Amino acid sequence: MRVTRLSLTDFRSYGSLDLELGPGVSTFVGSNGTGKTNIVEALRYLSILGSHRVATDQPLIRLGATSANVRAKVEKAGRAIVLEATIAPGRAKAYRLGGSPAKPRDLVGILRTVVFSPEDLDLVKGDPSGRRRFLDEVCVALAPGIAGDLADYDRVVRQRTALLKSARSARGELSTLDVWDERQAALGARIVRSRRTTTAALAPYVARAYAELAAGDDAAIAYECASLGPEEGGTDDEVAAALLQAIAAARPKEIDRGVCLVGPHRDDLAVTVGPLPARGYASHGESWSAALALRLATYDLLTSDAGPDSGDDGEPVLILDDVFAELDAPRRTALAARIAPAQQVVVTAAVPADVPETLAGDVFRVREGRVDRVAS
Repeated sequence: MRVTRLSLTDFRSYGSLDLELGPGVSTFVGSNGTGKTNIVEALRYLSILGSHRVATDQPLIRLGATSANVRAKVEKAGRAIVLEATIAPGRAKAYRLGGSPAKPRDLVGILRTVVFSPEDLDLVKGDPSGRRRFLDEVCVALAPGIAGDLADYDRVVRQRTALLKSARSARGELSTLDVWDERQAALGARIVRSRRTTTAALAPYVARAYAELAAGDDAAIAYECASLGPEEGGTDDEVAAALLQAIAAARPKEIDRGVCLVGPHRDDLAVTVGPLPARGYASHGESWSAALALRLATYDLLTSDAGPDSGDDGEPVLILDDVFAELDAPRRTALAARIAPAQQVVVTAAVPADVPETLAGDVFRVREGRVDRVAS
């Protein structure tokens, strides 16, 4: 799978951009703030139907414009597919697939991307929310249907939180809380099981990638469900029953604090280096290796999931956004060697020297609102 053309209209710093991309490595070189990452963000937007940089759509629209359009032509499984999204704050997003109106679920999962960025260090050193988001993105890439459960779960948690706060102030009725409890447990069970399955599939790839990047050292991941034991419940119904029991037990504390204390929104993905948790114990170099291992493992898992037996050319597009400048020489060399065989790699860098010579390919010069091919 690869993106053959990317077209932008009033997206970020680009009034208009029509970019042809080839197989292998494409490197975008330019000073900070010239728009390199905006190209990365556009590709990622069509992959997850949202920005990985900002929480709202308004920053995606060029100053002075009322809407933005992102369009990509993707070659996958021997056919060309055109994905398109129109972003207009205050209005529902409009999606098109092959030129025809489409729903979000029609686009999710078609373009798979794995993004490396300097912020990835937070996957190891940061709060659990970032690791949950990382894990959920992998879950959606493997099984796009879970995206609906995640969105529904967020809405249920917000509704329950409002009810709990109302009860805390003695103004609200709790007669409907049982219904929301059951809904939260049912959705939470599907999310927990998806995360457990994905973590189990990802774990051996993380161990292998870390060993390659860190000269044989060990790293591991495990899903930590704050409300349940490691293997509590096997089926959706069993996990839902266990969650519902935990919700009932926590209700007095929830009412007292006015927050939902039980469910997958409080879980974590534990990352260990050797015998110790990476967060708080790993060195800077170890943390970087662990973060890179999580991304490389995602690429390997998605490639394996879309391998020859699946009949689906779904190898992700690899995107490295100003990553090489953050790495020491050994890790830079190891990462470059690891990703060089990929079908399509998009790299951004402030200067060409940041990119290892082994990643030779097309080079583009990025200036404010303009992209020019300078070498092949």
